[in-house]
Amino acid sequence: MKVAYVTCDNPVARFDDEREILLGAWLGAGIEGTTLAWDDPRADWSSFDAVVVRSAWDYIERRDDFTAWARRVEQVTRLFNPASVLEWNTDKTYLRRLGVPTVPTHWAEPGTETELPDWEEYVVKPAISAGARDTVRTADREMAEAHVAKLVGAGRTAMVQPYVEAVEHEGELSLLYFGGEFSHAVRRHPMLTETAIDEANRARLRDPDDDQFTLAELVLSKVGERLLYARVDLVRMPGGEPVLMELEAAEPYLFLRYELDAPDLFARVLADSL
Repeated sequence: MKVAYVTCDNPVARFDDEREILLGAWLGAGIEGTTLAWDDPRADWSSFDAVVVRSAWDYIERRDDFTAWARRVEQVTRLFNPASVLEWNTDKTYLRRLGVPTVPTHWAEPGTETELPDWEEYVVKPAISAGARDTVRTADREMAEAHVAKLVGAGRTAMVQPYVEAVEHEGELSLLYFGGEFSHAVRRHPMLTETAIDEANRARLRDPDDDQFTLAELVLSKVGERLLYARVDLVRMPGGEPVLMELEAAEPYLFLRYELDAPDLFARVLADSL
């Protein structure tokens, strides 16, 4: 079986330290993997049994091109995850449609007036973003409003959330699923903190609590399509209840180095899908 491993022709791709791990696991499952940038004009996607999106991390500035590419690829071969999923999952407004507990979010749309909630600290980010790009954390309401105005003025939808203190001591929990099967979970170092990464707070494997498992399963049940891969990012609110931060089903980092069986599980699920 021949499968394309989709990345990008961009310096950001150098941070993809999971490619060789995954390609090795694929080979062990009888899958020949070939690395290609999603926008490579020379690529013949029809020559592959499947195309798997992994580190296409430059799509942010060209999302329309990226989703159009996904639809074209799906016309000639299998695409994972499906084009429809890649389209809605790359715009975080999906959070208001899932019907699951999420971090409280105030949405600011272009062409509308907005008044921010009275929170102690704000996180303001665009609905289409990745890696905390164009994201501001501030306790200054005027600064938060100014960033909202900047994003909306550029024709972007802004999302405003309260900063959740639990990420400082408990961190965000990412649950990884392949083909709907739980693989592993990682407690992540929070991105919007000035605390340096050290031995005490670096990312590490962690067993989810029952309520976190329950929420993650609920989130995946709302998708309605089988996902080859998914990462469910959760955080606890001040009252202790878990809520969804994001469902990453487009190009998530999978923390494959943290769980030895994870690459083989991914490969087996992919092979079974084909």
